[in-house]
Amino acid sequence: MRINLTKKDLVNIVYMQLGFSKKISENLIEDFFAKILLNIKNEKKLKLSKFGTFSLRQKKSRIGRNPKTKETKIIKSREVVLFKPSKEFKAFVNLKDNG
Repeated sequence: MRINLTKKDLVNIVYMQLGFSKKISENLIEDFFAKILLNIKNEKKLKLSKFGTFSLRQKKSRIGRNPKTKETKIIKSREVVLFKPSKEFKAFVNLKDNG
């Protein structure tokens, strides 16, 4: 079973299902992801209806330790992306196949 879905796969899906040229399909996918990334970066939050919400959270700096060498280092503060799935997304994932 294949677990990765690449941009190339998405381009091919748009190409096959909507009939756009591959170049237009590629531009469409690129623009879609660029808009999502820009919105998350600028607004710190993005909600996609019936899918979920992406948000940025600031993590504080902390002391980390390399388990092999026991060397301690300071891990700098940074922003991390969180994803909270919608109720519909959770319901779809938890559907039992009765067929």
